[in-house]
Amino acid sequence: MRTARFTLDPAFTVGEVDPRLFGSFVEHLGRCVYTGIFEPGHPTADAEGLRRDVLDLVRELGVTVIRYPGGNFVSGYRWEDSVGPVEDRPRRLDLAWRSTETNRFGLSEYIAFLRKIGPQAEPMMAVNLGTRGVAEALELQEYANHPSGTALSDLRVEHGDKDPFGIRMWCLGNEMDGPWQTGHKTAEEYGRLAAETARAMRQIDPGVELVACGSSGQSMETFAEWEATVLKETYDLVDYISLHAYYEPVDGDVDSFLASAVDMESFIENVVATCDHVGARLKSKKRINLSFDEWNVWYLSRTEAQVSALDWPEAPRLLEDNYSVTDAVVFGSLLIALLRHADRVTVACLAQLVNVIAPIMTEPGGPAWRQTTFFPFAQASKYGRGEVLDVRVDSPTYGTRKYGETDLLHATAVRAQDGSVTVFAVNRGRTGPLPLEVALGGLGLTSVVEHSVLSDADPDARNTLAEPERVVPHAAEGTTLADGRLSAVLEPLSWNVIRLA
Repeated sequence: MRTARFTLDPAFTVGEVDPRLFGSFVEHLGRCVYTGIFEPGHPTADAEGLRRDVLDLVRELGVTVIRYPGGNFVSGYRWEDSVGPVEDRPRRLDLAWRSTETNRFGLSEYIAFLRKIGPQAEPMMAVNLGTRGVAEALELQEYANHPSGTALSDLRVEHGDKDPFGIRMWCLGNEMDGPWQTGHKTAEEYGRLAAETARAMRQIDPGVELVACGSSGQSMETFAEWEATVLKETYDLVDYISLHAYYEPVDGDVDSFLASAVDMESFIENVVATCDHVGARLKSKKRINLSFDEWNVWYLSRTEAQVSALDWPEAPRLLEDNYSVTDAVVFGSLLIALLRHADRVTVACLAQLVNVIAPIMTEPGGPAWRQTTFFPFAQASKYGRGEVLDVRVDSPTYGTRKYGETDLLHATAVRAQDGSVTVFAVNRGRTGPLPLEVALGGLGLTSVVEHSVLSDADPDARNTLAEPERVVPHAAEGTTLADGRLSAVLEPLSWNVIRLA
């Protein structure tokens, strides 16, 4: 096998990693909320009904932002249903997931959940621009953020929350380009509504950070034209445009699945090009950044049948994908793609946090455990802080049905403030190890602190209720750093974290 190579040099960088790159997403979908993060009566539940075992895992995961309450759910969301005394909150039909929403967990409980995670966890609130509009967004903003002295801020105080919630980031709707969305709109319709909502919200607080809906995926027929039309209306009023992408193997094509980040990187670069084109046409010096606020491996092809069979249950088991080692390697590669574009992707949210296509699973009344995808996210959040170095690989390739010849190596590197460097690398090859050599120019690195690997002889190995620790990272052997050169061997189908000092 030919050796894969790249060079790291402090003179060649991509940009600083925004901590918000390690966000996640809580939607009122399936068991994400109920029996996920919130289960009164559970042996670990605190006085507010939050599962302390889940809180511990969320802190370990290193989540920095949590987007809420959807997702498709938000397009039918009535925020006022979710506040005030729990016994007075109405039950509603959730059209997005054919479920019944009890509203036992609402806005105040979401903020309490964030505060218990810790100060690093920031709210990211979506407003309903599907079935509602400007007035309701303003009412929610006033209730959540105004200190006191108005009808809605005083109502929040009356409900027991004296201090404002301090929500800075707001999503202007969700996936409004999608025909599946309640209140789906054309780009022109949505662009005008988003602009009017943004303008009004800035009248309350000029410092809010606003995310306009981009395309629900690069494969949408309206992709790029949607972004251009929406940004023409909103360019000077918003800070971000959103991207959503999910990946699964199609027709058993595992090799293309392993190369999913090729599509993610293309998606990012095409949205950046569209944003900058609109900015140039408007002769604006402002730069729109990207909020990749839904991404994951998701076996989406199973979902439609699951949802259509429902008859309005409460918190059904939905989208509870059980992730394999193969899934975790693809997942790690998607993280690498985000880091490689940290100059423009400054917010990202793993969808979702608990039970629903999630790194954390729970059993009602029982334990919580880590899926295989938990480990790449936790390691990237912990060690992927600092400045991303420019990595251009010289790698052997393999053939894929979807993307043609593709590099076996997918990699990036992040330099921390103390000068240490972490290399994140994936070997996409399923049949053999991949030798790696990295030239380290001018970085002053002298030792390998750790080489952690997530891989398994069984690529379908996964963590379950019965075997919650079947798959965990292990230490690699034989990784060396001498004379400014790192040498390692990447196991087949593996996610690797190599820490250097």
